[in-house]
Amino acid sequence: MNEQAATTGQVGAAPAQPTWRERIARRYELIRAPRPPDARKPPLRWLVAELGELAEPLRRIGKPPLDIARARERKIVILLPGFGTHPIRMKYMARQLERAGHKAKRWGLGFNLGASAELFEHLSNRVQAVHERYGKPVALVGWSLGGVYARELAKRHPEMISKVITMGSPFSGSPYDNNAWRIYHLVAGHSVEEPPVEVDTAAKPPVETVALWSPRDGIVSPRASCGRPGERDRAVAIRCSHVGFPNAPDCIRTVLKELDAD
Repeated sequence: MNEQAATTGQVGAAPAQPTWRERIARRYELIRAPRPPDARKPPLRWLVAELGELAEPLRRIGKPPLDIARARERKIVILLPGFGTHPIRMKYMARQLERAGHKAKRWGLGFNLGASAELFEHLSNRVQAVHERYGKPVALVGWSLGGVYARELAKRHPEMISKVITMGSPFSGSPYDNNAWRIYHLVAGHSVEEPPVEVDTAAKPPVETVALWSPRDGIVSPRASCGRPGERDRAVAIRCSHVGFPNAPDCIRTVLKELDAD
């Protein structure tokens, strides 16, 4: 221990935090990076079509509620929202799950602004708390990036998680196989190739894992959200937009069917 450390009682100084200018410069550098030549992205027409999903709540006005069958067994389900979205975007799905007899729980945070060590620590604690409260393993339903979180949580806590259902989640192939990676770089401040936590997104969790994907997805490449054999137990095609996964009737019914399949 040097003289200064002995005087202050500190073994070593904490690393300096980047200034706001350095953070902005880092984000600018990230968003200017070129897309790798082997990366795949959805066609422009499907990306433009995503805008139509903004009117989805209005289209439900005056329509009868979904015909929801009663679940064979009540499941405890934690819903994880997609990147850049708030859990309120999954409220409609949560209501339909509860109409079927399940208990739908939020993830316990606000907007999903990207991966961090603190986020995974919170989610691990959340899963543990819900597991202990209800005394049974929970099912995780994750939309987009939320599904990637769900897969990683199931690898860390397989004894607490009964099943993982992902919806348009980019777990397979290149992390650039989507139309949102530059926005992710801007918001999260780190590269999709270098998340601040250790992950292996393509490795299948040691619990039953089902991937819902859509050929009309305008954000995530269908190949990235469908995955390959061995990366999930099965894949189910849903004809909806990426933004529409939590509200699409076919997607909601498929999630309910998968919850009943245990």
